[in-house]
Amino acid sequence: MQLHFTKDVLPDSVSTDFQNLNKLNEQQFLRLIKILFQFLLEPKETEGSCSSLVSLLGNMGECGPLRSCEERLLVPQGALKKNLTAEQIKEDLVTLGLNEDKAAHFSQQWGEHYAALSRLAVGQTLMVNQLVDMEWKFGVTVGTSEVQKVGNIFLQLKLVVRKGNSTENVYMELTLPQFYNFLHEMERAKASMECFS
Repeated sequence: MQLHFTKDVLPDSVSTDFQNLNKLNEQQFLRLIKILFQFLLEPKETEGSCSSLVSLLGNMGECGPLRSCEERLLVPQGALKKNLTAEQIKEDLVTLGLNEDKAAHFSQQWGEHYAALSRLAVGQTLMVNQLVDMEWKFGVTVGTSEVQKVGNIFLQLKLVVRKGNSTENVYMELTLPQFYNFLHEMERAKASMECFS
């Protein structure tokens, strides 16, 4: 089956879970979606939301026990990574076996919460490998065994990146064209971040 949110082969349990969601009545499904978006929007409350998700699904009888929170979040997490529209998510949910009404409700909620989810995802991504400091040096190759490389300009970068509670030095050497490409990508990232703020 062709899905927008992933190219990977999904475990059979995912399809079974979506078929089981069809067994929920409207009130149970709406409550599940509310808890799911609360879980996605409030990462500090993850543990509480995850237990709410577990208890809700456990109390719904036919839906069965929750295998793992991560497995339940495959679609929203993949959709965020791929910047999917509400319509694309609805198509994926229907493809996975969810009925049209429930898929439409989920995609409507996705549309309403998409901007907040995107801002949160960008914030979390940037905090994983936060750039603390940067040092750079330009240089020119003046002597080498390869004649074509003489006179080439290069840039050496030392990036200090925060990973959790520690920092790590990352070293890079770029040719001038690579540097301009890097600079262009940084400008695009800055423009994207300004769009979200």
